[in-house]
Amino acid sequence: MMKRLLTMAFAAVLVLSVPMSIMAISNEPLYEQGNDKEVTIVVQQSSLFVNNAQGQVLEVVSLTGKQIVKVKIDSPAQRIELNVPKGCYIVKVGKVVRKIAIQ
Repeated sequence: MMKRLLTMAFAAVLVLSVPMSIMAISNEPLYEQGNDKEVTIVVQQSSLFVNNAQGQVLEVVSLTGKQIVKVKIDSPAQRIELNVPKGCYIVKVGKVVRKIAIQ
């Protein structure tokens, strides 16, 4: 019981620490401001489409804090297939952080 309570508290802190302006569950692209090229992350079913992030590292983390996927982006437009159970995850590419839902 205590472990579950601590896990839920950690997940809440993790979610609440992400600024609301960059937290979304949708298929709309998210833009990193201040760069000539904008980093976009688009979710379609269990696939992530990442644009303009060449040379950066993509991380997918569960809401409990467990790292699920860590991939280096090799091309300007890359598709990453996530073989993960349905649920919510945190995706980070460079300075762009996004909460996603896999359905």
